[in-house]
Amino acid sequence: MNTGPVIARDVLMRGIRAFFYARDYAEVETPIRLKIPCMELHIDAEPSGDHFLRTSPEIFHKQLLAAGHQRIFEIGKCFRHGERGPLHHPEYTMLEWYQTGADYMDILEETKQLIACVWKGVSRDWKILPVSEAFQEFAGWDPAGNYDENRFDIDLVDKVEPAIRKIGGPVVLKDYPVEAAALSRKKNGNPLVAERWELYIDGVEIANAYSELTDPVEQRMRFEECAAQRRALGKTVYPIDEAFLQALEHMPPAGGVALGVDRLLMLLLGASTLDAVLPFRN
Repeated sequence: MNTGPVIARDVLMRGIRAFFYARDYAEVETPIRLKIPCMELHIDAEPSGDHFLRTSPEIFHKQLLAAGHQRIFEIGKCFRHGERGPLHHPEYTMLEWYQTGADYMDILEETKQLIACVWKGVSRDWKILPVSEAFQEFAGWDPAGNYDENRFDIDLVDKVEPAIRKIGGPVVLKDYPVEAAALSRKKNGNPLVAERWELYIDGVEIANAYSELTDPVEQRMRFEECAAQRRALGKTVYPIDEAFLQALEHMPPAGGVALGVDRLLMLLLGASTLDAVLPFRN
């Protein structure tokens, strides 16, 4: 067993926790097994008896915000069914944090500070690309207001992400078409896009952030649309989480982000696959 990644992970975890403790975040622990997975189009939950393993702690975190918590973070295992590849693993470690009163750009600034804290050598020159501009430049069309899911997904992988890889360093894609941001609120002044960004470092996507959607009526509508799309694709259709929608009625404005710890560690160590930083082959 190569013990190098084990020690490097320990150093990274200590750095992450120190960062959030210094900013008065409370570390929380939420269930890994749940009855109702979060409804997202291309993310499938791993069955666990009559429950499912979580794909993210997001649903529980938002309930904590609704109950009055203001700054929370969690580092924990998450799972996705059928995902396996150089940058994908069915079991992975997620860092997720939320702050009330913040939006996605506030969270971006905090993410920059976190990355600088745990990775001293990362470039401080962060390039920010609106999705519309990136697609117009690299794929020849604007998906905002002209959204085609298959075309968007294909062009993102085949045209936009390779261009981001060539740019190198930290690159942020922001303001996604609202159809591609099921849990984020619409952008003020432009309802065609949502306040969502994704962070790539050297072409590897490591974080996904939102200004959180807090309107339960709109969230129900988006869940119903997602359920119809999953049904059309022959995927399992999960029930709508009524407890979550009830919590949204009391949730204040907030920003949140999920960051893949394994991918961050992979980049820190200069590895090219997740397997290189996972000591156990499971």
